[in-house]
Amino acid sequence: MTDRAPWHRRHWFALDVALALCFVAIDTLDTLGGGSWWPGHPSGLAWAVLAVQGLVDASLAFRRVWPVAEVAVLGAFTLALTLLISPAGALTPAHAGNVWAPYGTVLAAYGPFFFRRDRRDRRTALLLLAALTVVVCRPWEGDLTVVAVGLLRTAVGPLVALYVDARHRLVLALTERAERAEREQHLLARQARAEERARLAGEMHDIVTHRVSLMVLQAGALQVTAVDAPTRRAAQELRAAGCQALDELRDLVGILRAEPEGDPTPSVEGIPLLVSESTAVGVPVTLEATGAASLASPVVGRTAYRVVREALTNVRKHAPGARVTVRLEYGETRVRVRVRNTRPAGPGTAALAATGSGLGLAQLRQRIELVHGTLHTGATPDGGFEVDAVLPAYVPTADTGR
Repeated sequence: MTDRAPWHRRHWFALDVALALCFVAIDTLDTLGGGSWWPGHPSGLAWAVLAVQGLVDASLAFRRVWPVAEVAVLGAFTLALTLLISPAGALTPAHAGNVWAPYGTVLAAYGPFFFRRDRRDRRTALLLLAALTVVVCRPWEGDLTVVAVGLLRTAVGPLVALYVDARHRLVLALTERAERAEREQHLLARQARAEERARLAGEMHDIVTHRVSLMVLQAGALQVTAVDAPTRRAAQELRAAGCQALDELRDLVGILRAEPEGDPTPSVEGIPLLVSESTAVGVPVTLEATGAASLASPVVGRTAYRVVREALTNVRKHAPGARVTVRLEYGETRVRVRVRNTRPAGPGTAALAATGSGLGLAQLRQRIELVHGTLHTGATPDGGFEVDAVLPAYVPTADTGR
């Protein structure tokens, strides 16, 4: 299981069961303590009603599945309890001025206004809640304390639900606005790069074409005025080379002026191929991955691929005979790439180690810092070497914007 969602969302039913059991305990203790409808001399009917009250509170475990039905269940129990007390007279509370509805009414009234977005469901919930409020407040008795406490018990849940729902919508709107601003910033930067590429291409074309065209004209004049065949032949070859250079320059300027289609570097799905290639040439590599690769945005996936590629290349150059472990950790907020090799079995080949510019890790560090990541490299206690990169899981690009 990945850390894609918080614990309370992945285990919502267990949380609701725990809340239901808490309300069972709260209402039972409050009733037995004289805070509700419990009579001074309880009969078998009182104990039966107390058991039913516990079952009603226990049904709150299904408040997300049937939120409107939960309001109806609490309302039906409160109405039946009220009728048993008055006018039936089957129960006589020790304290007549208490509110008889269970505390579970607060949680039941919360559900329809948070878990149901449908207008019809909310309209039904409003009607049921209005009826429940009348039963809980017992306005026909004229007790202002009961009315006030009853209103609080039925109104707190919906008010909290409406506040949480409004805050959730606000957070989503702000998040969408921030992501849109990041995408627009990326598009502006991309447009600026394209304009700069076109400007540089134009300047290069003007400067180089001017000089090369002069060389072509001078070579043509030399070909006409030369008195010996070798000179004319050399001038002809020089003129042809200049014309070819102009053609190639025109093609190159066209490439510079055109916007590239995208980064051809593979993403994280290409890492297993890197591992198999290294294994095939005699470098044993173990790949370990946790989490979902889909959590990494495209630019992060390409950067992770470059980290693994550079690390495996350095192992082949400088640590012959070493065993390599590649660990990929995909999280909701970050992606971690660790490549560690053991102590090399022998000295590296000087000719192979001398290949390359020697700036691979430095350039890799710059690329990682561009996406606001960190890179740590260094020797390990067992004589090996480790490359550890931590990247943000999401970096907005034009690809993700589209």
